[in-house]
Formats: sequence, C-alpha cells, structure tokens
Amino acid sequence: MFAISFSFVIRQEDRGNHGQLDGCNRQMKRSLYVMRHAKSSWKDSSVPDFERPLAPRGEKAARRMARRLARTLPLPELVLCSPATRAVQTYQPIAKLLGNSVEVQIEEGLYGASGTELLARLRALPDEVQSVLLIGHNPGVQDLLIELVSDGDPARLDAVRAGFPTCALATIRVTSRWSELGPSTAFVEDLLTPTALSG
Repeated sequence: MFAISFSFVIRQEDRGNHGQLDGCNRQMKRSLYVMRHAKSSWKDSSVPDFERPLAPRGEKAARRMARRLARTLPLPELVLCSPATRAVQTYQPIAKLLGNSVEVQIEEGLYGASGTELLARLRALPDEVQSVLLIGHNPGVQDLLIELVSDGDPARLDAVRAGFPTCALATIRVTSRWSELGPSTAFVEDLLTPTALSG
C-alpha cells in the first residue's frame, strides 16, 4: 500500500478572522485549479486500480505542471486530492514547491467521484478559503469542467468536451461564494496540458 506522507497545516490565522472577513468574502474572487492525475503505469496488470503508480512519462509531466503551478497566482492554500496512488504521486512534486504552508486533504470520496459529486464537495468549502487545487480522475473532473463552462465561452466548452488528458490543469476564477459555484459564477481562464510545456 502506498504511504501518504504530507504535512497537514491549517491556516489558523485566516479561520480566526472569519467573522471580520465575511463581508469581504462576498466580493472577493476565488481561484480553483482542477487537475487530472498524471499518466499511470499499466506495466503490472496485477496491481489494483487504486494502487497503480505513475509511469515515467507521468512523473515527468507532473514535474512540469508543478513548476508551472508554482508560478501561478494566487497559489493554492488548500489541496483536495484523491487517495489513489497515481493522484498522490501527481501531487508530490507540487508539494515540494509549495512547501508546508498549504493544507492538504486526502479524501476517499474523491476517488471515482462524479462531476456532480465533485461540484458538491467544492460547494461545501468554507468561505475563508480563497484558492483550491483539486486533483482527481476522469470522467469526474472532465464532467465537472463541462458543467462549469456550459454558460461560458463556446470554444472553451468544445475544448473540454474534446478531452481532458492526464495531468491537464484548468484555471478557473470564481466570482461567488463556494456554495454558489456554478456555470454563471465560474470562468475558465486557462486550459493547460503537459505537452504545451517545455522542459
């Protein structure tokens, strides 16, 4: 069984000011980063789906995307990650660059979650959280994105419907509380795949 060894740090300074920040939270834009796990290995067919590790190609892609994400503002302050080995390994290079100032939640419910279930999870986020990275699986993450861009740019919608490859990263700006997250409050700013990056 794959061992999870991340630091779990809760940003108490934000939570302690929840009452004072409530009014500001209504107006402040939030950032959502949706990522599919990197390419996994099928070399050993006896390995259960949950425990499949990344392939060498996936490890390289994860490092590329980690470097890109580390240059993105705002940085994620909360990470929601599937407990599947390939998802956790996708997050490892990101963790090295983000350090210990991020809260990480490895959640059983994200493994195999549908787009509807992922949306419900995001809508349950506390208002004081301003930036979130979600690492999950298809078809759930792709279905989530299709739902969120359904009222937006037709070209974005066509791009998402065409596929959301392994280790792809979508950057979404949210203009509402998390509880109101939906097509009218979420705008996809960028869709990035590892092949679009060099190095």
